[in-house]
Amino acid sequence: MKNNTLAIFGGQQVKTTPFGTGKRFGIDEATELLEALEQNTLFYHFGNKVKQFLSDFNEMYGVKYSVATSSGTAALHVALGAAGVTVGDEVITSPITDQGTVIGILYQNAVPVFADLEPHSYNLTAESIERVITPKTKAIIVVHLAGNPCDMEPIMELAKKHKIKVIEDCAQSYLTTYKGRLTGTIGDYGCFSTNDFKHISTGDGGIVSINSGQEEDYYTTHAFADKNYKRQEKSVIRDIEYLAPNYRMTELQGAVGIAQLKKLEWICTRRNELGEQLTVGIQNTKGIHPMKITKGGWCSYWFYMFTLDSESLKCTREEFSTALLAEGIPNSPGYIPQVLYAQILFQQKQAYLNSHYPFDQGNYDYAIGSCPNAERILQNAIRLDINEFFENKDIEDMITALNKVAAHYRV
Repeated sequence: MKNNTLAIFGGQQVKTTPFGTGKRFGIDEATELLEALEQNTLFYHFGNKVKQFLSDFNEMYGVKYSVATSSGTAALHVALGAAGVTVGDEVITSPITDQGTVIGILYQNAVPVFADLEPHSYNLTAESIERVITPKTKAIIVVHLAGNPCDMEPIMELAKKHKIKVIEDCAQSYLTTYKGRLTGTIGDYGCFSTNDFKHISTGDGGIVSINSGQEEDYYTTHAFADKNYKRQEKSVIRDIEYLAPNYRMTELQGAVGIAQLKKLEWICTRRNELGEQLTVGIQNTKGIHPMKITKGGWCSYWFYMFTLDSESLKCTREEFSTALLAEGIPNSPGYIPQVLYAQILFQQKQAYLNSHYPFDQGNYDYAIGSCPNAERILQNAIRLDINEFFENKDIEDMITALNKVAAHYRV
């Protein structure tokens, strides 16, 4: 029948109506921005917008202290600095993540070490982390990819056993929970991004939550984001003990953040509804492995990524992706083109131009095949957008198209 014929072969396209859209910014953000300008300062220490933004965040997340930064990448670097990561240390993290996860590690002249992932949640496991721990391991950066929490309980037990700091990369996991606890509040530090490609946006920006609740830890973290200047209420101590970057957030970013935080619960709740609807619609589709949410987890779905069972389908991942696009469903093969350690930077062990430092401080092997599950995920994955402005009908069309394409290519 013509309706069962794929659109790329002349059949009727599934998605014939536009996806739902909406405005991310409005009068609330404009009002906050005008108030910021009327302060006659855009410097975070003198103004009130960044302070209010952090106060609202702290209340939402139930933490005592947090520090604002210029980006999510900066937030991770600040957390690493606050954790004491330095020359000669190793930091374990995921091979499927944004480059921003490893930049701070290398700027601290420490070395990234990659652990393999659970095949269908795409997250680190305690077992894979334990296999690569060495006496040099100082920290673990867990990445809650796409809003799906890592299985944190065994990871935290492992970290405690080896006296290793845990930093949570929550760039994609706003209001995600694991066994009732918010991601970003479980490890020693939680790192968030507010760039334009996250649940909420201030253009660029980030937050570090300090989960020890200790004032000294807060001041160390705060200083590391501000050239190691120790800014008190009425004084600034510039007696610098060691190098730290300048990652300050401006009052303009803080102002937009205040308004954006008010929308966050609705954004994450709606994304969860849509993501769960999609999983239900494809959970019995032969040839497709839906995104597996960690047991005890609640996902805020920054995107939706499923993998193909190549043994059940007579097509390549690229052919499936092309057919799905022809049905009116935008998608992209994989999440990143390749695992991070396959990049030239790691293959040539060159973090700094014309230098092998800090890789030459040990015997580091970034051979292809090091993390087979992660490599297999990227070979078989297809990413779909999830947006809080989508209608339920949009997800229904995605489900219909996925089932149609899978049925056509099924062995």
